[in-house]
Parts: sequence; structure tokens; C-alpha cells
Amino acid sequence: MPSPLPETESASHLDLIVEMTGDFVQSHDVEATLHLGLERIAKRLGAEAASLFLVDEDTGELVCRANIGPVDVRGLRLSPGTGIVGRTIDLGVPQLVKDTRRDPDFARSIDAATGFETRSILCAPMSARGQRLGAIELFNKVSGDAFTQTDSRLLQALAASSALALINARLVADMAEQQSLKRELELAAEIQRAMLPGELPGDSPIHGINLAASGVSGDFYEIMPLADGRIAFAIGDVAGKGMKASLLMAKTASLFRCLVKREAGPGAVLAAINSEMLETRMPGMFVTMAAGVFDPAMGRVTLAIAGHEPPLLLKDGIFTPIEGDMPPLGIAVELFADGCPESVVDLDGGCLYLFTDGLTEARSRHDGMLENEGARALLQSFADLPAGLRLDSVVRSLDDSGSLRDDITLVVIEDRRERPPISETAEFERRYPARPDELSSIRAAVGGAARAMGCGESMVGDVVLAVDEACQNIIRHAYRGTDGDIVVHLNRDNDRLVIRLMDFAPAVDVAKIQPRPLDEVRPGGLGTHLMRSIMDHVDFLAPPPGIGNLLQMVKRIDPT
Repeated sequence: MPSPLPETESASHLDLIVEMTGDFVQSHDVEATLHLGLERIAKRLGAEAASLFLVDEDTGELVCRANIGPVDVRGLRLSPGTGIVGRTIDLGVPQLVKDTRRDPDFARSIDAATGFETRSILCAPMSARGQRLGAIELFNKVSGDAFTQTDSRLLQALAASSALALINARLVADMAEQQSLKRELELAAEIQRAMLPGELPGDSPIHGINLAASGVSGDFYEIMPLADGRIAFAIGDVAGKGMKASLLMAKTASLFRCLVKREAGPGAVLAAINSEMLETRMPGMFVTMAAGVFDPAMGRVTLAIAGHEPPLLLKDGIFTPIEGDMPPLGIAVELFADGCPESVVDLDGGCLYLFTDGLTEARSRHDGMLENEGARALLQSFADLPAGLRLDSVVRSLDDSGSLRDDITLVVIEDRRERPPISETAEFERRYPARPDELSSIRAAVGGAARAMGCGESMVGDVVLAVDEACQNIIRHAYRGTDGDIVVHLNRDNDRLVIRLMDFAPAVDVAKIQPRPLDEVRPGGLGTHLMRSIMDHVDFLAPPPGIGNLLQMVKRIDPT
């Protein structure tokens, strides 16, 4: 059993350990502190040279991070397990080599390369809390003697103290880095919030809201009044989260603000943004986006969509999605060569909702993930509130018990024009282009008019279905793909609802418009059966001058 150290020598060694630990705790430069600690250890143990190796966390290599002696080997990298230092780290116990000529693991190539003659080595592992950090290696006693077991015990204590201090220093550095990153994220989030539109007056026809899943958001929206009285708007969602997504979000929003002032329409704006993104592309990054221009005087929206969630038109309690078939921005250039297709949407007293997929992926407080139907029901439940409060209420109703799955952004555009109310005795008449994409507007308007004239919800559904079928027949069979219009007229005659549909196509041969037998399996002819089964009377009347065909449908009003 080794004899104990003299009391004065033990106290001196303890003072060195305390001194080195204090240096590590107070230091802001780990590299400099490692060098200072190694210098003190070499001096105390009388070594000609010393090296401190740390394990590279990524490669497992042993890297010389501090060095004392005639030859500077800092930066030297050894493969895992190489030499006596590698053996020390692998075994986790000190290695005392009194004569390097007799040790098969001694790496003579280093002496050959540096000219330093290594006679004896003392090496102790740096490990603490189960972590193998590296090792401290001493070379040759200045006195010419070999290292002793007493030296080994002291070096082991000093190495363990250095390891613990190094771990603490790394933790302090990590905390400082995290605090710095937190401050940077807070600043980035503050800049992002400043980029979003400010608070809008309550009578603004467009309102928006953004809720970030983390400190910074990959979503954005923009609302910009134009010189001619129209209002430009956009909503976007950058693929991914965090700082990288927020930078691309800032770039895209800035491009929109710049381009919308000079490009002719939202389709051209999206095409220009796509071109710019592809020139400075971030691999794996893209943006879904919808942009448009709203004319408050006409209640009309011109809309372009690039890979974004279909906006929802809400009129008379009916949601109609506005689909787009272009890919997200930043993926393909050739598809945007002719710009991005535009849709014209007449709000006609309704409102248009635009949102990111964070809404459909959010969770309600009681029913789990919203998905499409849940999102529509949530929007409908707050439809009577003012627009700004409505969006805020939608966001507040989401489940906030945990972090959001994704950023959530909502924009609503309202037609605020004054319209005369429809009474039970009023007439309703509007003219629509004879195109399939107008059918959703026709259905919504007819449903609202029938409801205002006293029809119950069940009857409203029947009336909308019959009118939709009749309009499809006009488009398909009367106009046969040519341009034209349909006039839709409704009025209440005592307890009857009278519907008249007029077109300007060539007159049809009424005798040839006969419903085919229901058991005959082939396309066509069932629409007439449907209309006659729903309505009380379906008749072609003699049209007034200038009208091609006049179809009248009558049904007794059922208020239930």
C-alpha cells in the first residue's frame, strides 16, 4: 500500500486543485484556461513537456488542445485508441510508462517528426459524470528520473478536477449561447411583428391575424391600400419552421410589397416572386401563397393562388372553396412563364377567408384536430362578430394546452356595400355569365333569396339543387360552350315561390326535352326527373322579346 503524502505536500496539491477549479469557473476563454492549467500541472510535477487531448464529439478523434514544452503539437489529431493517450481514455485509468522503449503502444512516429525524445510518460484520463472527455499526458521528468505512483495519484486528481471544471465551463458557455440565441430569436420575432400590418380600423374591409407556433413564424400576411382605392393583400406559408423559414418569409413579404405596386395583377406578382426565389434558391425551401386585389366599390376580388390552401367564400351560410392548380413558389420556373392564373370572385355580400394549414391542423378545445370541416364550423360559429374580433375569437377558441403544431394565419375580406333587404314580397333578380365556375355564386345567391322569402332550410336545399341542375342544362345544352348569360329571377307569390331562369341562347325544341326512363343506364336526361321531383311545377314558357328560353319552376313555400 503506498505511503501517504506529507501533510504540507497534500495541502500544496489541494491548493493547486482549488486554484485550477477557480480559474475554470471564472474564465470566459476555455482554451486559455486549459493551457494555464496544463502549465501549472507540468511545473508542479516537474515535467519537460505536457499535452492535453480532448475527444472530438463528432469524429471521436483525439485532438491536442493545449501543449507545454519545446515542440508545439496543438491541433494534432489522433485516431481513437491511438498511442498511450488513447489507451488511457479507453481504459479510464492512469498509465505510468517508465520506459517508452518497452511499451508497444508508444507512437514513435511523433518523436521522429518533432525531434523530441520521449523517455517516460505519465497519462491520466479526464472523465467526470460518466463522460470521457480526454486525457492529460506528461513527458519526462526534468530531474531525469521516471514518474512515480505518487505523481500518478496527483495527476489523476488534477485531471478529474480539470474534467469537472471543463464540463461546468461548457455548460456555462452553452447557457450563454442559448441566452444569446434567445435574444436573437426575440429580436427576430419583434422584427417580424413589425413587418405585419398594424392594427386596422374596425370598418376596414380586410383584417388579418398571425399566431406563431414558436418565437418566429414562417407565415405572413399583407394588406396594402393602393392609390386607386383598391386594396392588395396576400397570405403565405414558408415550408419549415424556425429562423431559416422566418428569413424566407421576410424576403417573400418584402418582394410582395415591392412588386404589387408595379406588376399588373396578383398573377404577375406571384410569377415575379417565383422567378426571384429561384435565382437565390434555398434548397428544400418553398412558399405557398395566395395574393389578390379587392375592389371595395364592386365587392370583387381578383385572386391568384400558388400551392396554397383554397380560400373559402362564405355567402348565405354556404362555404365555397376557390381552388388553384399552380405549385408553390420556388419549385418550378416554366409553369409560371405565362404568369399565375387569376380568378375573379364576386363577394356579393359575403366574405372570403384565407388561411394557412396551421388552422386545419390546430386542435379545438373539445373535438381534436379541426381539419377542413372543423375549420369551417369554427369560422361559421363566429360569423356574426365584427371581422377583427371574429378572427381573434377563432384563434382564442383553439386548444392552447400545448404548443401549436404550426403557425396560424387568417385573413378575412368582407363586402361592406349597403344592400336593400329582401322581404317576403320582394323580387330577386341577377344576371350571371353562363360558366360552370359561376354555379357556386348562383347557388349561394338563390339560397339566400329563398331563405329571405320565408322558405325553410329543407326547402332552400331543394330549391338550390333544382336551380343548379337547370343552370347546368342551360350551360351544357343551350349555349353548348359558347358565351352567354343566365338571368335568375325569384319572387314570392302569396304562398308560392316562383323561379324563372332566362337565357339568350337559340330557342330549344321543348318537345325534345323529355326525361328518359329511369331504368335506362346512360348519361343525360336525369336532370329533368330531378327538377320535376323537387318542384311542384316545371314549365317552359313563351319567352319575352330578346330572350332565348324561359324556364319557370314553382313550389309551395314550406317554412319548416
